[in-house]
Amino acid sequence: QVQLVESGGGLVQAGGSLRLSCAASGRTVSSGAMGWFRQAPGKEREFVAAISRSGSTTYYNDSVKGRFTISRDNAKNSVYLQMNSLKPEDTAIYYCAADPTRGVPTTLGSKYDYWGQGTQVTVSS
Repeated sequence: QVQLVESGGGLVQAGGSLRLSCAASGRTVSSGAMGWFRQAPGKEREFVAAISRSGSTTYYNDSVKGRFTISRDNAKNSVYLQMNSLKPEDTAIYYCAADPTRGVPTTLGSKYDYWGQGTQVTVSS
């Protein structure tokens, strides 16, 4: 079993930055891909970013490319999302997800087995 806990969310002005962290406990997640997803009020959950087991491969939603960076520290069983140049449309609950059995990341939420409880990110204009 894997438990994921996100942190680092908050309220920030447009153009600002936040760094989200996701700490995993239980079964190690260093063997698998991890991702970040988000869900805004009244909208469906959408893919944000994903990273491979080794960290050598990353995928991003086009809307965050060049602004967000996903990274991981397998020794700390953690994944991070650095968010720069934030926009009001980035406002959402951000969720960390893990798939310990998959080395290559996927953009499909249905492929991830474990999810965190989410952290709120609010960007004011």
